[in-house]
Amino acid sequence: MGIVQLLIGAGGIYASFLYYGSLQEDVLTYKSANGDKFEYAWLLQVMEASANVILGFVCMLVVEGFRGSIYAPSIQLPYLISGGLQVTAKYFTTSAMVYGVSFPVATLAKSSKMVPVMIGQLLLGKASYGVREYLHVALIVGGTAAVSMAGKAKKGESSSLGLALLIAALACDGVVGGTQKALKNALKEKQMKERSFEMQFLTNLYMALTATVFMFVMGEFTPGMAFLRSNPGIFTDILKFAVCSAVGQGFIFYTISCFDPLVLSTVTTTRKVFSVLLSIFLKGHALNTQGWVGISMACGGILGELQQKASASQVAVKDKASDKKDS
Repeated sequence: MGIVQLLIGAGGIYASFLYYGSLQEDVLTYKSANGDKFEYAWLLQVMEASANVILGFVCMLVVEGFRGSIYAPSIQLPYLISGGLQVTAKYFTTSAMVYGVSFPVATLAKSSKMVPVMIGQLLLGKASYGVREYLHVALIVGGTAAVSMAGKAKKGESSSLGLALLIAALACDGVVGGTQKALKNALKEKQMKERSFEMQFLTNLYMALTATVFMFVMGEFTPGMAFLRSNPGIFTDILKFAVCSAVGQGFIFYTISCFDPLVLSTVTTTRKVFSVLLSIFLKGHALNTQGWVGISMACGGILGELQQKASASQVAVKDKASDKKDS
């Protein structure tokens, strides 16, 4: 049964997010007949988060049931902050691609989100890291930088702005971890357990609300909808993109409920590597020797980090078994 569940979870994640990545790249590199690009990142976040809200709500009701106690202000505030930061990080990543950063570079850079977390922990004096962990970070960051410098940017200014937006996305990701910890503490104080689809629904609800506010503030709604009406092909791709995101998150939560976090980390990490390689081979990204060296470095760092997690997990299991045997 475990093998079947793993095939369902991993297969669903791979199928959904590999296609999701391909659609995302198609949407953000699309050009209309008159040469206009789709540049409405907040509108895109609204549509993606809304699909997740709908699927998360349905699955929550069917699988987990409704509990009114979750809507206490002390719990909703961490959800609001977490959702707002997550959608802002996605906005910055999307905007980075709009302004010239390639999909492979954006995907590899997102794997560097451990960097702001490590910096924060070091500055606060709450953690220490080994040589191997620094090596993994150096490989990912250095490899990503090598790939970004190897490609021929269409516009130097746009590429520089895109990289700055990626850094902003990483900064948001670094803060998200603390907000999620606050959410867990709030649930613990209420003696409530986390529920996967409930989390998908509430997190994406606040992501959608945040994105909607900024969409109107930034004046994206009217021109964005006009662009979609004029280009129905890209509208169809965005709808498929949003559905893939929602279904993929559903499979992620299914995998979480069936297996330990390491299994999910393995699946999602290797999926990122395959997304990068598929983009290179299928979307016509030309890489020179420096680019391939950078890809190899970054992927090596990502997979090395994964292997370290696996080793640490095995040691923890053995220690726990040993403690039980001694007692």
